Amino acid sequence: MRRPAAAAIVAPMFVRRTRTRATDGAVYHTHRLVRSERDGGRVRQRTLLNLGRHFAIDRDHWPLLCQRVEQILDGQGDLFGDAPPAAEAEAQRIAEQLLARGAAPAEAAAGVEAVAVGSLALARPRSVGVERAALWALGELGLPALLESLGVSAALRDAALGSVVARMAHPASERATMRWLRGRSAAGELLGVDFETMGAMQLYRASDALMAHREAIEQHLFGAAAGLFGIEPTVTLYDLTNTYFEGAAAGIPKAARGHSKEKRDDCPLLTLGLVLDGSGFVRRSQVFSGSVREQDTLESMLSALGAPDGALVVMDRGIATEDRVAWLRDAGYRYLVVSRERRPTTPAAGASCICSGRRRAPTARCACTATRRSGPRRRTPSWRASRSASRRRSPRSPRGSPGRARSSASTRCASASAASRCATAASPGTTTSRSSPTSPATARRR
Repeated sequence: MRRPAAAAIVAPMFVRRTRTRATDGAVYHTHRLVRSERDGGRVRQRTLLNLGRHFAIDRDHWPLLCQRVEQILDGQGDLFGDAPPAAEAEAQRIAEQLLARGAAPAEAAAGVEAVAVGSLALARPRSVGVERAALWALGELGLPALLESLGVSAALRDAALGSVVARMAHPASERATMRWLRGRSAAGELLGVDFETMGAMQLYRASDALMAHREAIEQHLFGAAAGLFGIEPTVTLYDLTNTYFEGAAAGIPKAARGHSKEKRDDCPLLTLGLVLDGSGFVRRSQVFSGSVREQDTLESMLSALGAPDGALVVMDRGIATEDRVAWLRDAGYRYLVVSRERRPTTPAAGASCICSGRRRAPTARCACTATRRSGPRRRTPSWRASRSASRRRSPRSPRGSPGRARSSASTRCASASAASRCATAASPGTTTSRSSPTSPATARRR
């Protein structure tokens, strides 16, 4: 008859290194924490924890590591301090995972034991609140199920979800993200994955997998968000930026020289395009060549959106060339752009005000009308009194000095801020005029 498990003779644990051959013929080694147990007349080895292929503890320190894990499970401290810092940290991590899986000390006594509360110490603290909320939101949007339906493996799904959670809680590079997931976040416990044994390249592979299914992910997420929040795709904001590479970037086909917004025209560039709706949700993204012209990307980005007739497109002056504005008009879009002309070209008779959320004729009380009003400014007695008081408080700047130009520039900025609160839209689009930087003489004339 087989003896009860409680009567089994348990030996100390140790680390076992196993040679493994992958399907492509590559050979690598994995590490496991095992324990030998004598059950009756048989001796068998039971795997306690898979340590992975990236186990970085030196082989000479394996006995000390296993001894330290036993001590932590038994509630003992490091009596002699022989374990190096790396082995001590790894022992703490292994013991934490064994306790989380229900492992008990080898010679733990049954029953209830008293614990001195003052003797408790906080070890390996992790944040859990933002991770829990982020994973719940991703589940409501159906992202884990979508990745599974797209054929993304379980390991890459865990890495991708961890990366997305990190972007929401601790946005940083992939290397910094991995350090955060390993040392400060409880996302691994919530996902059931050990990021401390995950390879550093796994996050890069997860990013490649997300990029390969970019269009399907964007369409699904926007559809889910529109259903949850009742979003109507009536306003579209489109803008581009670029980033640069240090080096030749010979392995990146889209890396090319162009106009850098970070003043790095000496480096290869990539152009990034993003389309948002009126609520700030991403509708579509695209990576373009670094040498692409901004105005050449508009048609390809908007054609695939399927926006309803009369949707409003907002963009800056770098994209709003005459042929692009004509294309928007012919395609049935309304538009709000910054004109390249010094003077407004929109006829006042065809303009309509959208400051109150509905289209109507602009009135004298509109901020856009007040800031765009032509003719001499009416100077009231109160204006003259305030002007005289300001002259008495500060000495007058000489004509043509930089102070007068800065004052004029600040006035234009204030006018632009007021105009942004009450924009005018021509049928079917709106063109807002912005003057180029002026000289002090021009500032005086104005």
